[in-house]
Amino acid sequence: MTGLATRWASQFYATLGDNRAAADELREASLRSDLARWTAALTAVVARTVEALGLSPTAKGFPCTVLPVKRSEYLGQDVMAFEASSTGWKFPVAVCELENSTSDDLVAYSLWKVLCVRCGLRVVLCYRPEADAAAPLVAQLAGVVVSAMPIAERSALSGETLVVVGSRNEASTFPYGFFQAWKLNPNTGRFERFARQ
Repeated sequence: MTGLATRWASQFYATLGDNRAAADELREASLRSDLARWTAALTAVVARTVEALGLSPTAKGFPCTVLPVKRSEYLGQDVMAFEASSTGWKFPVAVCELENSTSDDLVAYSLWKVLCVRCGLRVVLCYRPEADAAAPLVAQLAGVVVSAMPIAERSALSGETLVVVGSRNEASTFPYGFFQAWKLNPNTGRFERFARQ
């Protein structure tokens, strides 16, 4: 069976490919360094990706329909995904944080936040103007956030964790070269390049 991270990444690119207006909005926001606009556009794309996977999203503009308390955000997470088939208190299937700050500490905080949630998929989407800044950022995240977890806890971590970095200077290859993804290897505590299937 294909892992949730692979299905999510494939659907993320499909959502961008199917909705040219949303993809153009995201690309233009990144080229103009309008990070508030980038976050709003990306939130919609991520929520629609969740819907296309048959899950129920909750995010700004996508209020929850499956939990007893109806909100747009829970636990301070930008996007959450729940099984759509039933109502009542249930745990999320996936959580996503969208961090538009250039502060490495704020991106690390986003990773820490998603790692605190028990679910099948945790995703941090962030932005760097230059593509060559992505790999050092991801290595730093492993060094400051993942390494803080005791080895026994880290190696027993359930679910999958992705860090996806968008970069302005790869906008000509949008969306495929624009977004670079890494997946956490819980055994080594390092992020490894993750290619969509």
